[in-house]
Amino acid sequence: VVFAPANITTEVKSVEMHHEALIEAVPGDNVGFNVKNVSVKELRRGYVAGDTKNNPPRGTADFNAQVIVLNHPGQIANGYTPVLDCHTAHIACKFAEIKEKVD
Repeated sequence: VVFAPANITTEVKSVEMHHEALIEAVPGDNVGFNVKNVSVKELRRGYVAGDTKNNPPRGTADFNAQVIVLNHPGQIANGYTPVLDCHTAHIACKFAEIKEKVD
């Protein structure tokens, strides 16, 4: 397995649910996994785990997103800099180009 964006590679020792090893996990299961030779201090909130050989995850400078904004006073325009919450990551971002607004 590889952890992006740090490019830390390791091997998974076990997949676990509530600290008990599983033979198999299915969609909807909330699991963790135990990995070899990687300290918890090396991993950060928001890192993505992926397959080292089959389309591994990689970082990006920008992406297109469909965003729903609730209860925001005033107008939102190009250059707006909100804080983005995605999974467990909490990071500042910038709306470079608003392609379309739907009300």
